[in-house]
Amino acid sequence: MVSLSSLLLVCAATAAVWAVPGEAKEKHELVGRQSTPVDQTGTNNGYYYIISAEANCTLGPGGQFTVNWKSNAGFWICGKGWNPGSANKVITYSGTYIPNGNSIVSVYGWTTNPLVEYLIVESFGSLNPASGAIRKGSVVTDGATYDIYQTTRYNASSIQGTATFQQYWSVRRNKRTSGTVTFANHFKPWASLGMHLGTFNYQILAVEGYYSSGSATFTVGSGPPTPTTTTSTTTTTSTTTTTSTNTTTSTTTSSSPGVETISPEVVSLHM
Repeated sequence: MVSLSSLLLVCAATAAVWAVPGEAKEKHELVGRQSTPVDQTGTNNGYYYIISAEANCTLGPGGQFTVNWKSNAGFWICGKGWNPGSANKVITYSGTYIPNGNSIVSVYGWTTNPLVEYLIVESFGSLNPASGAIRKGSVVTDGATYDIYQTTRYNASSIQGTATFQQYWSVRRNKRTSGTVTFANHFKPWASLGMHLGTFNYQILAVEGYYSSGSATFTVGSGPPTPTTTTSTTTTTSTTTTTSTNTTTSTTTSSSPGVETISPEVVSLHM
């Protein structure tokens, strides 16, 4: 049995994702979602799930779930996955996603020690949810480029109550509704950029939204885990010096398994 206080913490933690948007007006409005209650968490057909009270979410066989939402719904989340998650998880999913307004599809979860909220965003509606964060670089994996972002949440709701913690993001440039997410190919680039994870809590494929409408049906599963050992790591650095003694350095890091290209940079996006 999950206690009411635990459910409220889960909801408040997921709501913290939406406090990052770029415009000040949006930022002010979205903070209010943190009080939305979660209706239920638990296991269904071998998968951990979260259902928010603000959405019409139906759990199907195996890793399947369906959600329909209307524009009068506040913040909500619906998804299936695992508890605990894993750094070596290979997540597979397929489905349909028809958003109208603010909504995202992501591999979403938390770690403790350190307390971190992370998202690998596969698709979104009208607003990039990481648009107020600091861009740290990019990674090429699973057939596309993901932009890497980081932000700090101060005195915000989390799975451990009110706390200050980091949010890590990988946002896919080419949106999709089916495919494979090799979590290790985000975990390792994040770590190389100083973005470290801790002990895994839940890790789910989630659909979220806020005062929007739409529908989605997904089936989530897992493939063979990524090996815990890295077979090879290659770092290549080239330096070119101009006549004015200015020096430009380009660094590319490649690791196996998977194809990873890290572009270390810090870019402040418009708030």
